[in-house]
Amino acid sequence: MTPPETQGQGIAAEVPAGSPAVSLCVMQKRADFLKAASARRQGTGGFLLQARDRADGTSDRRVGFTASKKIGNAVLRNRAKRRLRALAREILTALARPGWDYVLVARPEATVTRPYAELRADLEQALRSVHRARP
Repeated sequence: MTPPETQGQGIAAEVPAGSPAVSLCVMQKRADFLKAASARRQGTGGFLLQARDRADGTSDRRVGFTASKKIGNAVLRNRAKRRLRALAREILTALARPGWDYVLVARPEATVTRPYAELRADLEQALRSVHRARP
């Protein structure tokens, strides 16, 4: 079991030497998920990305993962969340903006079966779309 002082601290990523280490804090409160759901969203073939600028002046980046029972049984839901966590470690640590919350919502069939390279491309495209200036 993880010691209490390290639970929920964040997702560590392998960062190339010389780069500043960036970690993502994992959201755990329902209220944070609901706020992100009412902000910007971008659907992709493999998942739905919800993003919100907290505008609180902090530099931390937070991420959450959702896989409902529509995904399937517990095995499929856990597989979907593992794939989304791996994407977050790989992509969001580099491209996430400070002060933003991101929620990755699994899609039935697609998140589990879609090739990982396509999921990676989906997340990069979704981040570009979410961060594009709105009129």
